[in-house]
Amino acid sequence: MLDSKQCDAFMAVAEHGSFDLAGDTLCITPSAVTLRVQALEKQLGQLLLIRARPCTLTPAGQQLFEHLQHTRRLEQNLMHTLAGPQNASFFQAVIATNADSLSTWLLPALHAVLIQEKILLQLRVDDQSHTYSWLQKGIVSGCISVESNPMKGCQAQYLGKMKYQLVATQAFTQQWFAHGIHRTQLRIAPAIIFNEKDHIHFNVLESQFGLPQGSYPCHVIPSSESYFTAVQLGMGYGIVPEFQLKAAQQPLINLMPNYSIEIPLYWHHWSQQSQPLQRLTEHMLHHARHFLV
Repeated sequence: MLDSKQCDAFMAVAEHGSFDLAGDTLCITPSAVTLRVQALEKQLGQLLLIRARPCTLTPAGQQLFEHLQHTRRLEQNLMHTLAGPQNASFFQAVIATNADSLSTWLLPALHAVLIQEKILLQLRVDDQSHTYSWLQKGIVSGCISVESNPMKGCQAQYLGKMKYQLVATQAFTQQWFAHGIHRTQLRIAPAIIFNEKDHIHFNVLESQFGLPQGSYPCHVIPSSESYFTAVQLGMGYGIVPEFQLKAAQQPLINLMPNYSIEIPLYWHHWSQQSQPLQRLTEHMLHHARHFLV
């Protein structure tokens, strides 16, 4: 039998990538975490973690992680079922989402079912092309992703498309793009990107203007709300969801009015779901159509 305290220590390191953070989470010292993980590795005869910054899982560690995640889900589902919907404690749902969905349509689409089903959300935020990896690792029960093909044991359901525009303030446009947007000016005009995974921006500039990542100056602002604020302040041009443009404090100029930027989104989840997660899935699929194209 696996020791529960040793497994908790291993899971904490796997989820936080650090023995120090794992110790903070479990309210024990990093040395105690190390001893528990070492004891587990000795029992299994396998190295489970690569000690680095951050710590990563070995193939054996990945297998154990997925097993323990599955066990956690089964236990949570059992407790919720036995207690009954009225008497059950809050059900915790861990899902991965892209920042733009979180800052625009996701919470308005889900708030009713979260309250009704007593679901607590624990969100992992990443680029829509990377959220899929959270599900692959077994860290989340569902994710919003651009990936259309489900992994084994999962389902992928189409949510709709998020529409974006490449925009800037009128003053910024007059200063940098007075004669239209073209390759030469894009090489020197400051852009605003979300982070190094901002493939929407990188793909548009490379496919339409032949400008690879790193060939133009840019601000890096990893917050959807602050990103939009920076565009409105005239710090640079950026790709903004149409949802946010409706709340702009001043009119913004669409720099590519004849070019459509649409990102398809899919909801990935395990085929075997608890009742609360099934209700969350149904609610998301139903209400996403009111927000997405």
